[in-house]
Amino acid sequence: MSSSAVECEGLSKTYRVGFLGRKVQALKPIDFVVHPGEVFGLIGPNGAGKSTTIKLLLNLVLPTSGKARLFGRDVNEPSSRESLGYVPEAPVPYEHLSGEEYLFLQASLAGLGGAASKQEVARVLERVEMKRHAALRIRQYSKGMTQRVMLAGALIGHPKLVVLDEPTSGLDPLGRRLVRDLILELRHEGTAVLFCTHIMSDVEMLCDRVALLIGGAIHKCGKVSELVSDTRTHEVVVDNATREQVLALVQVDDALRIEVVAQRVMLHVGETRLQDVLRQLLNGGLTVSRIQPERIPLEETFMAALRTSNQHGGDLE
Repeated sequence: MSSSAVECEGLSKTYRVGFLGRKVQALKPIDFVVHPGEVFGLIGPNGAGKSTTIKLLLNLVLPTSGKARLFGRDVNEPSSRESLGYVPEAPVPYEHLSGEEYLFLQASLAGLGGAASKQEVARVLERVEMKRHAALRIRQYSKGMTQRVMLAGALIGHPKLVVLDEPTSGLDPLGRRLVRDLILELRHEGTAVLFCTHIMSDVEMLCDRVALLIGGAIHKCGKVSELVSDTRTHEVVVDNATREQVLALVQVDDALRIEVVAQRVMLHVGETRLQDVLRQLLNGGLTVSRIQPERIPLEETFMAALRTSNQHGGDLE
């Protein structure tokens, strides 16, 4: 048994589209590993290759090149998915079934029956807080309720790997918090979680590591702290001065921006310009009351990487 829950080596996918069979490379060769008990996030703009990656891992589409393994087994082997739970981005469960009936179906597909099936369905319903809605037909559910019962289905049988595609999209704050708490519980239990999302606050809160996909290629991969530390800024607060006085001394560019908060001028200065900006402010007779490092949010890192990709001809599909 492999020590990794997910392994991708040179995994790529090229589709043929249109009447003439034009080639579109949805995913360039990528490499990454997800370890047991790790929350790994796939982030990127629409068309970056996130959903294609998941489809390749689930053997829903075949790769053009490369290998993918789950727990050391090639994804072509059905046994590789014996301990896998999955929630797609836009789930379409059997809406004529009740939530409970849908979960009994999932339990049956997982090889459970009788008392074991009843016990497992009761457990997952309780875990996603859907017990009192279990008898309702899925067609009567809200989007959040449908998402919860699908998540319950993914938890049937205590999977060792859970794959979630946009798990908190469209949920209200309570639903998002429940999903986040579940992901943290799964990590604590030693379950690997691989999920795609556009919500950067969820990524920063939940993920151990992140892969940033742009144009079908991994632009960056590593711990969240490593990704956001690539660009550090400092907050510099100037008292008893106007914005115009500050602008007369320093030049605004990509490494410096200015805002006025409660009659204080606040400068957000990149590492490369900090010493020069401080020298210019002090030589100009202004008073600097505070200097403190600040971390660029992951969303800013994401947008900066996207701009860089566009400037260098990155092909976003």
